Amino acid sequence: MLCREHDILNPHLFFSHILCPSSAVISPYAVVTCSRHLDSTFQCFSNTATSKFTPTEDRKYQFFRNVEITSNDIAIIRFDTLNKKVNTLSFAAKDEASALWEQEILNNSSVKAVVFTSSKHKSFIVGADIFDIQSLEDKSDIATHIESAFRLFRSMQSKKIPLVCAINGDALGGGLEWTLWCDYRVCTDNEKAKLGLPEIKLGLLPGFGGTQNLHQLIGLQKSMDMMLTGKNIAPKQALKIGLVDRVVAPQSLESVALDVAEGLAIGSLKKKPRKISIMDKFIENTYPGRYLMWKKINEMIQKNTSGNYPAPLAIIDCVKYGLSHSRGDQKYLHEREAFAKLAATRESEALIGIFDGMNKLKKHKYSNVDSTPVKQIAIMGSGLMGAGICQISAERGYKVLLTDRDIVGVSRGLDYMHSNWNKKLKRKKMSQYTWNCLDANVISVSPDMSHYATQLYNADLIIEAVYEDLDVKTKIVQQCEAVTKNHCVFATNTSAIPIRDIAKKAKRPQNIIGMHYFSPVPQMPLLEIIPHEATADSTKTMAFMVGKQQGKTCIEVKDVPGFYINRCLGPFLVEVSALVQDGVQLLDLDKAMIKFGMPVGPITLADEVGVDVTSHVATFLSNADLGVRMKGGDVSLMERMIAKGWLGKKSGQGFYTYKKGKKQPKISPEVESYVKAFRVKDLNLKEDEVQDRIVTRFVNEAVKCLEDEIIASPVVGDIGLVFGTGFAPFRGGPFRYLDTIGIDYFVGKMSDLAGKYGSQFEPCQLLKDYALSGKKFHS
Repeated sequence: MLCREHDILNPHLFFSHILCPSSAVISPYAVVTCSRHLDSTFQCFSNTATSKFTPTEDRKYQFFRNVEITSNDIAIIRFDTLNKKVNTLSFAAKDEASALWEQEILNNSSVKAVVFTSSKHKSFIVGADIFDIQSLEDKSDIATHIESAFRLFRSMQSKKIPLVCAINGDALGGGLEWTLWCDYRVCTDNEKAKLGLPEIKLGLLPGFGGTQNLHQLIGLQKSMDMMLTGKNIAPKQALKIGLVDRVVAPQSLESVALDVAEGLAIGSLKKKPRKISIMDKFIENTYPGRYLMWKKINEMIQKNTSGNYPAPLAIIDCVKYGLSHSRGDQKYLHEREAFAKLAATRESEALIGIFDGMNKLKKHKYSNVDSTPVKQIAIMGSGLMGAGICQISAERGYKVLLTDRDIVGVSRGLDYMHSNWNKKLKRKKMSQYTWNCLDANVISVSPDMSHYATQLYNADLIIEAVYEDLDVKTKIVQQCEAVTKNHCVFATNTSAIPIRDIAKKAKRPQNIIGMHYFSPVPQMPLLEIIPHEATADSTKTMAFMVGKQQGKTCIEVKDVPGFYINRCLGPFLVEVSALVQDGVQLLDLDKAMIKFGMPVGPITLADEVGVDVTSHVATFLSNADLGVRMKGGDVSLMERMIAKGWLGKKSGQGFYTYKKGKKQPKISPEVESYVKAFRVKDLNLKEDEVQDRIVTRFVNEAVKCLEDEIIASPVVGDIGLVFGTGFAPFRGGPFRYLDTIGIDYFVGKMSDLAGKYGSQFEPCQLLKDYALSGKKFHS
C-alpha cells in the first residue's frame, strides 16, 4: 500500500550494506544500505497537505485533472496532486477519487473503458501518504480508511468495463496496488522507473489488496520476493515476470494504452494467461511444494531478522489466509486489519521515525547559500574508499579525476569500479551503454603524467582519501592549493583526525571541510560532513550538495576527535575488548548483538571494516578527549593482531577466517588460542548482560554527543547510528530506543553497571537530567 534490491530483509543491508548478500527477506541492513534508495523509493510518503482547494471549471479536483472522454468513449483519468512533484494516495485523495468515480464514470453508460495515467513527469503514484497514518492516534481507524478505498476498487470493477493503467514512472506501494485492481498495465521503458511494494521497510504490509492480488498476477514465489524485500522492479523485468503487460516508449504510452482499452472493449484484444513452468506448478500449486516453499521462507526470515520484525510474518499470514479463503472479500478484511495492527507496533513507529528523520535531514541550513556548481571532482587516493567515492560520483553524473601516487594504485581503483559495474552488467541491472558512459566519466591519472596538473586545475572539489596520517594529509592540501582555482574545495575523508588540524597550514582554510564516508562507499548510505571553525558556508553548501547528489544521507557533525559515529564506536569497542577479557567467546559476542538487532556482531564488524582501521580508531580515541569513557578494556588485542597480519576480511584472516571472501563459521584454533591468552577471568556472563554492557556504553556516548553539541538533535543522532553502524533499525536509533524503554530505567541500569564494573558506565548528565524530569528525546 505504501510507497537494496535484495531478496528478503537482510542484516547486511539496511541503513553498511556493509555487505550485499542475496537472500530473500528484509533485514536490519536491508533497512540501512537500501537506504540509499529511500529518497526515490519513499518519496511516496511526502506530506500532501495543501492550502484549501477551490474547484473551477478548468480544475475540478485537487488530486486529478478534469476527466477526458475521447471520441470513442474512453475515459482518461489523470492523477495530478496539486502543487506536488509526485502523486500520493492520501486519505483526501482517496475520498476525491471515490467522488470522481461515482459522479463521472459509474453511472455514465457511454464510457466503455477507462485509462488511468498521471500528469506528473516521472511518477504514476508513489504510494500512500505515511503522514496520514502518523496523524491517527488510534491506528485501528486505518482499517476504516482502507475499507473505503477497497469499496472504490470494487466499484471500479463493478462497472465491468476494461480498466487500463498507463504507467509513466514510479508505481510504488499503493500506486502499484491500484494497478493490480485493473485489467491491463502498460509501462514506459524508462529504466529509471520503478515498480514495487516497499511497505515492509516501514514495518508494514501492502494493505490495498497487494497480499491478495499480486500473486494472482505473477505467482507466489515472485510476489513473496517482492513483498518480503520491498525491492524495486524495472519495467523490462516487470514485463518478464508478468507484472505489466506491455512496455513502450514514453512518447507512445498514452496512445498505446488507449488502443489497448479500445481493443479490450470491443474484444479484438485478449489478455494472455501467465505461463507457468512445471517446477513452479509443483511449488505453488501442490501441498508438498507449498510446504517446502513456506518452510524455506520462514527459515530465511528467522535467519535475517532474528524475530525482531513482525511485518514479514504478517505478510505470510495474509497470503496464506487468502489462499485458504479464496472466495469472497474476507481475505481483504483480514489484510487491512493486519495492516492496522502493524501500524500500531513499536517497530513500525521506529522505522517510520527513521524515514521521517531522513526527510527532515534533506533540508539543511545552508540550502540558500550560493556555492560554485561542481562539474569535476578529483579523488586523491584510489584504495577501497577512494575508488568507492569515485564510483558513486561517476554514477551520479560527475566527471571524476581518480589519482594515486602511481599508476599501479590508480589501476587498482579502476579494477574495483569495473568489477562492481561488471556485476551489475552480469545481473542485467546495468546496460553496456550505461557501463560505457560511467567509465567515460572517470579520468585516471598519476602525478608523474604530464597532464596531471592540468586535470587537477579543472577540479571544483577535491576529496582526499589517503591513509590516516596528519602530515601526509597536510602535505596534500598544500600541493593541491598550489595548482587549483581559488574556489576549489578540499574535503578530507579522515575517520578521526580533527579537520582544524588538517587546515592549519592551508592558504585557504575556509575551503577545507571533512566528508567522512563509510565502507563500502557504494553501499553505505551515510555521510558525515564536518566543518571546522573557519569553514565558509559556501564550502558547507558544496559538501551537502555533492553528498546529496551522490545519494548519501548527510549529517553535520562538530569537529572533534572521531566526529560522531566513530566517537560512539570508541566506548563500544573498548567494552567488547573488556568482555573478551571477562571470558565471553567471540561467537557469543556476535550472537548477542545480532539478537539485539544489529545487522552484524562487533567481531564481524571489526573484520569487515578492517582490524587495522578499527584498532586505529580505538587507539586514537583512547588518547583523545573521552577520558574515563574509553576505560575498562584493552584495545591492544587488535594491535597484536595487526602485527600478525590478521587484518580481517581483506587479508583473509581476522577474528574469523575468510576463503574467497566468505566468512567461515568457526574461529580458527590459532585465533582461539590467541584470544584465550588475552582473557583475564571468566565471569560466565549471560547474553542479556553482554548486551547491556555494550549497548549502554554505545548509547550513552550518543547522548553525550548531543550534550556536547557534537550533533544538533536526536534526529541526527538516530539517523547517524542507524545508517552508519546499523543500530537496530526496528528500535529507531539510540534516542528513540531510550524513549521506548524509559530513560529512567536506562539510567538505573547504567548506575548498577557503574557500581559493578567502574565509572566508565556512569551515565552522562543529560541522561540524568531527562530521567529526573521525565522528558523524552522525541515528542
